Amino acid sequence: MENSIGIIGLGSMAKAIISPLIERGEYNPEHVFGIVGSSASIASALSDLPKGVSIVSSEDSLSREVWNAPLKLLAVKPQQFGKIKESVSSFQSNEQFPKPLLISVLAGITLKSLKKAFPGHTCVRAVPNTPSLVGEGLTGLAWEDNITLDQKIAVRKIFEPISEIFELPESKLDSFLALTSSGPAYIALVVEAMADGAVAAGMPRSLSNQLAHKTLSGTASLLREKSLHPAELKDMVASPAGTTISALRHLELAGLRSALIEAVVLAAQKSRQLADEVPS
Repeated sequence: MENSIGIIGLGSMAKAIISPLIERGEYNPEHVFGIVGSSASIASALSDLPKGVSIVSSEDSLSREVWNAPLKLLAVKPQQFGKIKESVSSFQSNEQFPKPLLISVLAGITLKSLKKAFPGHTCVRAVPNTPSLVGEGLTGLAWEDNITLDQKIAVRKIFEPISEIFELPESKLDSFLALTSSGPAYIALVVEAMADGAVAAGMPRSLSNQLAHKTLSGTASLLREKSLHPAELKDMVASPAGTTISALRHLELAGLRSALIEAVVLAAQKSRQLADEVPS
């Protein structure tokens, strides 16, 4: 089946990955095949996807089309990993794909576990983050040893439309995930708290949210475009005996910096624990 892709699990991240590929003409909708857990999930999975994409439940005999595809995206929840089993397919090997390629975006599931569950495949771990939904993501990739250069190129094409790509040793993926995948939640919490503070200080809610969001995006752009270290920007804003240094003093006393450091460390530890929880 030429230039087809199979998708196992169709949540928001899987849609964010496949939709730009269809829009760019990398895949025809008729060559995109998906599996969801039950027939009741098909309608919601098809929403926002182009007409022609085929999605079936895992019990449907037509699910074999996913396993026939040379390239597959595994995008179920990590807790569902033990329920996914490699199925027999009529995959025809070629120079680019001597074995079918499986790309997993599951947090904490190691290449060792993937290769055990999918022995007929070449496996790749990918760690994208939610800003990929708006084409501003980051993706970490770790390769199985026997992957070919052509397969690496195929994988990069999957994620390049939505993210900047970092090829990393697998041992670095847990910390990459803790910073980039969990990081948007930390930042969202900080932005929400800042907006709440403005409300407490007398600002209307809608304007507080708008200003907090713009402060976030503007600060990120300034750091990036001027190649500033965060401490440089902090010092630019914090004048002697001013409002900002008074606020920063309070944040230091409250332990904000330490709390964020420990949050990243704990997220990385949890990612490693997920790997240990996979049934052997």
